Amino acid sequence: MALVVDLEGERQKKPNLDKLQALVADDLKAVNEVIVQRMESPVALIPQLAGHLVASGGKRLRPILTLASARMCGYEGNRHIPLAACVEFIHTATLLHDDVVDESELRRGQASANAVWGNQASVLVGDFLFSRAFQVMVADGAIRVLKILSDASAVIAEGEVMQLMTTGDTATGEANYLEVITAKTAELFAAACRIGAVVADRPKAEEDALLSYGTNLGIAFQLIDDVLDYSAKQADLGKTVGDDFREGKVSLPAILAFNRGGEDERAFWRRTLEDLDQTDDDLAKAIVLMNKHHALTDTVDRARHYGAVARDALGIFPDNPQKQALLELVDFCIERAY
Repeated sequence: MALVVDLEGERQKKPNLDKLQALVADDLKAVNEVIVQRMESPVALIPQLAGHLVASGGKRLRPILTLASARMCGYEGNRHIPLAACVEFIHTATLLHDDVVDESELRRGQASANAVWGNQASVLVGDFLFSRAFQVMVADGAIRVLKILSDASAVIAEGEVMQLMTTGDTATGEANYLEVITAKTAELFAAACRIGAVVADRPKAEEDALLSYGTNLGIAFQLIDDVLDYSAKQADLGKTVGDDFREGKVSLPAILAFNRGGEDERAFWRRTLEDLDQTDDDLAKAIVLMNKHHALTDTVDRARHYGAVARDALGIFPDNPQKQALLELVDFCIERAY
């Protein structure tokens, strides 16, 4: 079942990444070369497994944030290239670990690494990628960069643990949920953006602006991800639709539907999310209840709010092509819901 909302006009001019990708194309090519080089290992399984995910068609959104932020800030050097690769290594490592925790079978539209090579190999190669990321950070030589990215790595791990603690708990509130997604998703968006200001040696006000942009963009991105889990087509999502539901994850659409429902409906959510006692028809019923209580459309509205905050944060910067592309990126992240 699809998200029920009037889409006329939304499809008139669907946002895309074309402009942003074109602006950073040369830099991104260099980043991909660093990624391939730094994935090399005499242990054959490491580049084989890591390459399976890295080469599987991801948008490279997080490293692109580093590249575009640096260029927006007027940076003309090349430190941002390996650091953008470092951001992608951190992201890829978290995906490998996430798929093990979630027992996922699909990632980016193909079999997940753990489905192909098993959980042990996926965890260990994820550890390798974290280690590679730290090697790249140290090679940069700036303690400031090392602190931003190492702090982000720790916060992301905390966010994943917090999500584990809230899984199956229908008493999870909106504040708890927001804390989880800020840590597990928005933190890396924020770090990726901040690095651009740091390598360009920009004032703290500009670094803080990019921190705000990245944080709010990341929150909006995750809100839409949580909507898509109940409304997208599997081919578009790149993973199995309804995974969050089947795993008992309490995302904002579920929180809103639970809080707005009567006792019979709450009993449904407790059975399916807390007890994981689910039938083949339960996902469809969950979507019906979410649409009944406008849980999906209201979650999209929350994403729009955080997107607006992200856009406002860039007001400190003079107009240039990179700034315009980063503003349009906000629209792309939100309009994925349609």
